[in-house]
Amino acid sequence: MSNSAIRVLVTGYLFAIGATVIWSSNFIVALELKDSVPPVSLAFWRWFVAVAVLTPFAFSKLVKEWKSIRENLPYLSITALLGVTLFNTLLYIGGQTTSAINLSLISITSPIFIIIIARFLYGELLTFYKASGILLVTAGVILLITGGEPAALLSLSFAIGDLWMLVAAFLFAIYSILLIKKPPQLDIWAFQLITFVLGLVFLFPFYVWEYQSVAVAVFDANAVYSILYLGVFASLLAYVLWNQSILMIGATNVGMVYYTLPIFSGALAYWFLGEDIGMLHLGSGLLIVLGIFTANYVPKKSRSPGR
Repeated sequence: MSNSAIRVLVTGYLFAIGATVIWSSNFIVALELKDSVPPVSLAFWRWFVAVAVLTPFAFSKLVKEWKSIRENLPYLSITALLGVTLFNTLLYIGGQTTSAINLSLISITSPIFIIIIARFLYGELLTFYKASGILLVTAGVILLITGGEPAALLSLSFAIGDLWMLVAAFLFAIYSILLIKKPPQLDIWAFQLITFVLGLVFLFPFYVWEYQSVAVAVFDANAVYSILYLGVFASLLAYVLWNQSILMIGATNVGMVYYTLPIFSGALAYWFLGEDIGMLHLGSGLLIVLGIFTANYVPKKSRSPGR
C-alpha cells in the first residue's frame, strides 16, 4: 500500500472517529441540561441553530431544486419527522430518567432494527449470523435495562428513559431505511436543509405546548454554549466528517466505527458527569457490540471476489 493510500485510510478513520466522538457527546449534553432546559426545548433550539448555520450555505441549492422538493414532499416530511423531530427529542426525554451510558448503549441497537425492518419491507434474507446477532443485542439490552435481573421485566422495574431511547433507536432505524429511497436527483445539502426545516416546523407545536405547560428553560451561559455546540457540531460538523470518511474508506468500514459510540459516551460521562462504569455496563455493551458484529458478518464463501 502506497504512502498516499495509507494517509487516506488513516484520515478516513480519524474523520469517522471524530464524528462518533461528537455524536457521543450528545448524550452528555442531554444529561447535563436536563434540570435547566426541557427536552423539547433542547431539541427545538438545537435544530434552530443548525438551520440558521446551514441556510447561508445550502439555500441556493434548495431554491435550485425546489421542484424536486415539492414532488417528494410526503417522503421528505416523513423522513424529517422521524430523523429530526422525533429521534433526538425522544433521546432528550429519555435523558431525564436514565444515564448517558444507557442512552448510548441502547442507541446502537438501531442497526439490528434496520435488519429486521429490511427483512419485512424488502425481503432481505435473515441469515444465521443476523439472527444470532439480534439475539445477542436483545440479551445485552435486557441485561442493561433490568440491572442484571431479567425477572424485573415481569414487574417493569427499569428506567422509563431506557424505553424512550429504545423507541428512538427504532424510529432512527426506520429513518435510515428511508434514506435508501432518497431521490437521487436531490442534492444532499438541499435534502439536509429541507429536512432540518421541516423537522423544526413539526417540532414547533410541541415546543409551544412544553413552553406553556412545563417549567421555562433557563438559558444560562452553559445552556447557550451547549445548544450552540449541538447545532453546529453534532448537527453539521459531524455530518461533514461522517460523509467525507465514507468517501475515503467506504460505508462498511465507517459503519463499524459507529459501534464504538458507547465507549466514548461512557468515557465522557465518567469524566464530566461522574457516572460510574460497572461490570453491568461493560457486560451489556460487550453483548450489544458482539451482536452487531455477528449480524454484519459475511462468511468468506458468500463474499464477492472484489471484497
